Amino acid sequence: MTDAAPPTQVAVPDGPPNLSGRRRTAVWALIVLASLAGLLAIVAIWINRQLLSDSASTQTSTALVQDATVRRALSGYVVDELYANVDVSAQVEQRLPSQLKPLAAPAAAALRDPAVQAVNFLLARPSVQALFVASASNAHTQLIDVLENKTGVGVTTGNGVVQVNLGQLVRQVGTDVGLPSSALDKLPPNTGLITVMRSNQLGLAQTGVRAIRILSVWLIVLVLAMFGLALYLAEGIRRQTLRNIGWAFVIVGLIVFLARRLTGDYVIGGLTTSTYQVPAQHIWVIGTSTLGDLGWATVLYGVLAVLGATLAGPTRAATAVRRWVAPVLNKRPGIAWTAVALVYLLVVLWGPTYALRTPWGIIILGALLAAGVYALRRQTQREFPDATAGRDLRATLLTGVGRVRSWASSPKSAPGWRIGHHRSTTEELAHLAALHESGALTDEEFARAKAHVLP
Repeated sequence: MTDAAPPTQVAVPDGPPNLSGRRRTAVWALIVLASLAGLLAIVAIWINRQLLSDSASTQTSTALVQDATVRRALSGYVVDELYANVDVSAQVEQRLPSQLKPLAAPAAAALRDPAVQAVNFLLARPSVQALFVASASNAHTQLIDVLENKTGVGVTTGNGVVQVNLGQLVRQVGTDVGLPSSALDKLPPNTGLITVMRSNQLGLAQTGVRAIRILSVWLIVLVLAMFGLALYLAEGIRRQTLRNIGWAFVIVGLIVFLARRLTGDYVIGGLTTSTYQVPAQHIWVIGTSTLGDLGWATVLYGVLAVLGATLAGPTRAATAVRRWVAPVLNKRPGIAWTAVALVYLLVVLWGPTYALRTPWGIIILGALLAAGVYALRRQTQREFPDATAGRDLRATLLTGVGRVRSWASSPKSAPGWRIGHHRSTTEELAHLAALHESGALTDEEFARAKAHVLP
């Protein structure tokens, strides 16, 4: 059976799609352009938040050194640095008896794999991990200062060389595996240095950073303005336009996921050997985690927009939901606003997306939610101006009872499942007539149910 609208319902369909061809084209052009700008904004925000932020750099470095796969690759690099800059064979030979000294070189080679395992174990210690994080964070700060043309302790923009210095980590590991301090003191100054950027890359990089700082803010403003203009121009089909904007968000989020995957495969395949491809994948996933969060957030906002547009639509399910919430929205708006505010507060405390962890994001999303509730209340006031909680609850219960009894009275229903069929035919007809008069059964449903009851 189908639901029947109460007698007080005033159906208010969407406005007719009376847009001119030019205006409809302008609306779609704005949606497409805003989606493209949104893709650029997501990339700019990711670079600004994760790659250019000192706090995010520290979090990324911590996540990297705590990743088991990355830690094993780092262990191999540190041991390689030790073997490249310290004559391990000579150190072993000094500790062997004279008759075993010829075995120093094979013994040193045999110690490489155990040394990697030992270093991997050491890198799991918080104190050693702190050395890596401190070195990476210092290099990041130096890099940002150079890119923003700042000067500081040990920072100049003249040579433009930025390096991650793991020399202290190499020395710490050498001490922990038993190498004498005399040998470690002879390590070259460039031991464990990883060059991040050279001077010939400075100009372009500094220009790019300035552009990213600007685009990460103003592109979002431009995207929201274009979507807002599209809704303004779409008079008569604004609900459908909101739905299309929601789907645009979903598509942009999925493109971000796909681009992250394909770009990662390209970068890893082009810049690393097969030996380091697995740790490189882990590094890419960690280094682009904010990009993934932005993609998920975009999909989530799109889904919410689609659901909101659907809730305001003419479908039977949407109308039933609006009829159900109409008594509270129309007659007790304070309760409705309080409930919405509490739910939103819980979501903000949860913080599932980055936007809900920033003041501007909380304000903007809260404003959009309030606008949606306001629009929904105006719609329920037009459609169900006299809706009351008791009447709507009674209609809902009567509709459910009518469905159950109609199903139970159907010849197709199994005898073992027939529910409460103990009334006489007269009583059943009287009950169906009451349901029909209350609006719980339509004329068609009443006629069909009466046919099941009559012999």
